[in-house]
Amino acid sequence: MRIGEIAALVGVTTRAVRHYHHVGLLPEPRRLANGYRAYTVRDAVLLARIRRLTELGLSLDEVRDVLADDAGRELADVLEELDADLARQEAALRERRERLAALREAGGDAEAVPPALAALLARAPATASPTAAKDREHLLLLDTVGGGGAELYAALGALAADPAVLGLYERLDELADAPADDPRIGPLAAELIAAVPAEVFAAIPAEGPAVPGFKEALLADFEPAQAEVVRLVMDGMIERGRA
Repeated sequence: MRIGEIAALVGVTTRAVRHYHHVGLLPEPRRLANGYRAYTVRDAVLLARIRRLTELGLSLDEVRDVLADDAGRELADVLEELDADLARQEAALRERRERLAALREAGGDAEAVPPALAALLARAPATASPTAAKDREHLLLLDTVGGGGAELYAALGALAADPAVLGLYERLDELADAPADDPRIGPLAAELIAAVPAEVFAAIPAEGPAVPGFKEALLADFEPAQAEVVRLVMDGMIERGRA
């Protein structure tokens, strides 16, 4: 294979292939009498491995370390791993297409979310509360990054449908311009925790949602006093869940 052929086969550009040669990730193949590079199947497998690792977010130095560990492995083992990677990509793509199909069937008006989360969002009463809108966005984000689940959404159903929760949202809204030591923070956090059904605590992992950076991103989305309430609620819910 020539450079254009191997690049097309693996799904990268010829420029990328040359760059991988330049940085030493992809060894230079033998050259034909006319000076063209002659790539083999093993070169294609290695190039596909490099592409997959970079798509996973690894730096080129990290890719180099992984490839060094793979140096003594049989080609069949590497091919099997690549096949498993492709299977995972196919499954993820299939799920995305299924969600898209459901969205198209609904005329584009429904959220492209799992049925359990869609049912939860449907139970929430209409409100103009900015905090309630953020809560909805955070649930969508949590589901997207894999921190939700049908059990948690089902447990939150009673809370979403509780009219008293709207009053708690409004009190959170009132803290938008308050300092982080506002005296209303503690009592509001305690009332929010008390409003959460016991089933929710059972559905929360002991260490909280296992999504790195989610808690930090969540708190950063609120004003100081609001963030302090949310922090106290999250910590209190985790503690209740461990009890």
